[in-house]
Amino acid sequence: MPRWVDEVVAGRPYADTELLFKQGHDSALALTDDELAQALSRHPRIGERPDAEDAEARHSRAEQSGVRAEDVDRLRAANAAYEARFGHVFLIRAAGRSSEEILAELERRLANDDAAEREETVTALRDIALLRLEKVVG
Repeated sequence: MPRWVDEVVAGRPYADTELLFKQGHDSALALTDDELAQALSRHPRIGERPDAEDAEARHSRAEQSGVRAEDVDRLRAANAAYEARFGHVFLIRAAGRSSEEILAELERRLANDDAAEREETVTALRDIALLRLEKVVG
């Protein structure tokens, strides 16, 4: 999300972290379809551990630490159903969630229409971005 990064950086210096997070939140409210597609292309599927060693991969591995190895096959099948339905990877703020919670959300969201799912995906992306921003400055 280059625009998001540019907008957050352009707001410096921030008087406090509350203002930084508000800018991060506000900049992520409206994403274009291209921005959303670009962001989704960088996220691994839930249950898949990225092999790369960049910051994005490290964040993803840490955020998915609640996913149990014995649930990977169920997640793989649910991811496939989701991708067949919506045409992109399922995105959720996985940090602090168990495999069961993630699967329940994935199954619930399969019933969404396209507009509702886009909104939930943007919200998840914003939540992930803010969580990562908090780790960087926290």
